[in-house]
Amino acid sequence: MTDRLMQKAPAAPLAKNDDSEGMSYLESLPQRLITLYLPLTIIVVILLFPFYWMALTSIKPDEQLIDMETYSPFWVVAPTFKHITKLLLETQYPRWLWNTMYVATGATFLSILASVLAAYAIVRLRFKGSDAVGAAIFLAYLVPPAILFIPLASVIQAYGLFDSPLSLILVYPTLLIPFSTWLLMGYFRTIPFELEECALIDGASRWQILTKIVIPLSVPGLISAFIFCFTLCWNEFIYALTFLQSTPNKTVPVAIVNEFVDGDIYKWGSLMAGALIGSLPLVILYAFFVEHYVSAMTGAVKE
Repeated sequence: MTDRLMQKAPAAPLAKNDDSEGMSYLESLPQRLITLYLPLTIIVVILLFPFYWMALTSIKPDEQLIDMETYSPFWVVAPTFKHITKLLLETQYPRWLWNTMYVATGATFLSILASVLAAYAIVRLRFKGSDAVGAAIFLAYLVPPAILFIPLASVIQAYGLFDSPLSLILVYPTLLIPFSTWLLMGYFRTIPFELEECALIDGASRWQILTKIVIPLSVPGLISAFIFCFTLCWNEFIYALTFLQSTPNKTVPVAIVNEFVDGDIYKWGSLMAGALIGSLPLVILYAFFVEHYVSAMTGAVKE
């Protein structure tokens, strides 16, 4: 009887393979053009257009920079390197570039060092009120720099550091340490605590745990904090304008504005050449460490 029912019963329909769908909507060329290539092209054009405009302006002759009706603003005829030559050979631009690198490297090193120690203490030592301290550190990052530079200028003047790049190295950590500490706190929390427990059982000290376990596992987070600090130092304008007065001691963002803007006269060729060359170190930095930067923002060590 059972065999007859099984013979008469219709065969059950095969279940659809759900995995066959997936990203199949991208298989046809028209759909890929609309859903993938067109958005990517728009994003790339928007992101790269400022660099194209700077490069174009830096090699345009003066008459093409002024006469927009005769010459196309989006193209150049008979390019010249006069503006770049003037920037590199007739100004102190190499010295400004060195000042910017010196300040950014020194301030970033101090900020990362302080942030690692602060973040590890708040996350791992778990003292009373550690959560409140972590929140207060992040809130300090929200204080506008325009409010702080006036009292900081008095402190710098009292210590005799006015008009010295060293003043920026000591001042910039007030902007960098809060955010870097908050960023590393989140990354340190993703590191399994069992690793530290095993090290403590084996007799390791907190300093050995930090230097031999936590820091090696936190390289992507450290690189992310380094890129943030270095970029902010490189592009910072308000403090550099306030604390540096003499031309040889200025950084690139302040120097090119002061030297190539005379009242309402803008020397666009040299101005754009200075901005373009000054942005190349950051472009190289992101190109080398972008994978670590993304991994620090999207994930960390898994148990």
